[in-house]
Amino acid sequence: MAETKKEATKPKTAKAPAKKATPEKTEAKETKTTKVETTTKKGSEGFAVIETGGKQYRVSVGDVIATEIITDKGEGDKVTFDQVLMTGGSAVSVGTPTVKGASVTGEIIELGKGKKISVLRFRPKSRHRRKIGHRQQFAKVKILSI
Repeated sequence: MAETKKEATKPKTAKAPAKKATPEKTEAKETKTTKVETTTKKGSEGFAVIETGGKQYRVSVGDVIATEIITDKGEGDKVTFDQVLMTGGSAVSVGTPTVKGASVTGEIIELGKGKKISVLRFRPKSRHRRKIGHRQQFAKVKILSI
């Protein structure tokens, strides 16, 4: 008969990684107080949050935003946004749901179409495929006043 030899296996022990010796910090950090001038972002002097086309935009005077197409308007026409949800600046006022008496006026500077999106419709097991393209229309509006 064949004899089987059992090899003696040593249990493996996991060794902890050696810690690096770090010198103790005995020096105290000096704290310096300096006056920091706060820089304001563009348009933080006065801004408004408006709603148009089912979307909300944070705008300030001079901003150019791309919104959904506004019907019955052409390039160069003035647009008034009455759905002002919030106005800010030195005093912040939040509407419930809109701020009463607040409006934002702008001018349409460009009408156009966005990038083309390909839509592929596929029905399995019927050899049915249909490819459709779509370009969303937009209007670029420059904000004149809040």
